[in-house]
Amino acid sequence: MATKKFMFVNRKAPYGSVYALEALEVVLISAAFEQDVSLAFIDDGVYQITKGQNTDAIGQKNFSNTFKALGDYEINKLYVEKESLEERGLTQDDLMDLVWEDEDDDWAEKPSIIMVNRSEMADVMAEQEVTLSF
Repeated sequence: MATKKFMFVNRKAPYGSVYALEALEVVLISAAFEQDVSLAFIDDGVYQITKGQNTDAIGQKNFSNTFKALGDYEINKLYVEKESLEERGLTQDDLMDLVWEDEDDDWAEKPSIIMVNRSEMADVMAEQEVTLSF
């Protein structure tokens, strides 16, 4: 199977619907088939990767720590739209520390989150062969 550039666009809050969890599952499946996978977090999707999520009060499983494993699946391009963060009163400091290990640089940990503005996000999306929105 030829490698394709897949982008998964996360627009929904992490809980209250199945979209965020389903997107994460499809991302991991795509990576297992050795596709070039990236994620975009826009609108309420930025909440999916915020620090300190606690789902006790809503009785749902907290799957946020799964994002920390993405680097192990060679998923290291997580694009976050700056304006979406700002519109929600968030900054990059509110996001989880998501990293990957670069085997070409003596396994140095490098950040997976790439901050982009709306215009840059549109450019990144235009470069994809397959874009799926959740």
